[in-house]
Amino acid sequence: MPRIEFDLTTPVAPDRFIAALTDFSPARADLWPNVDLEHLKVHEVGPDSADVTEGSSLAGGVWERNRYDWSAPGTVRVETIESNTWRPGSSWLYQVEPAGTGSHIRVTVDRRPATLRGQLVSALLLVAGRRALRGATEQVLRKLAAQ
Repeated sequence: MPRIEFDLTTPVAPDRFIAALTDFSPARADLWPNVDLEHLKVHEVGPDSADVTEGSSLAGGVWERNRYDWSAPGTVRVETIESNTWRPGSSWLYQVEPAGTGSHIRVTVDRRPATLRGQLVSALLLVAGRRALRGATEQVLRKLAAQ
């Protein structure tokens, strides 16, 4: 069960990053490197929560149905409900706070494999997950800063 944590500081304001995390329009696939448009299905979006299936073609197609919750200020929690890779309860936690004119972001990822595919991806995460996930988040932040 890989648990990955990392911190980032960015010139992107907290509300802007949280808006990007909670934007489930087709633009999501352009911004987030681990989301393909063909895997994106929005089931329900409320004022501070969403039920969304998303994924990518990584490892032959990894998808998960997630419950997003951003009801607590500065926090977005993403919990897996169903997946072809991860057990329910797998999660992402984004804690975003102001840092000067930008943000300090703490990301905690807890992946619990449910299938052989999940075990293989977990092994990759144990080896290079922190670097890869941090790099993907930095890529999103660069895109946001350039907009």
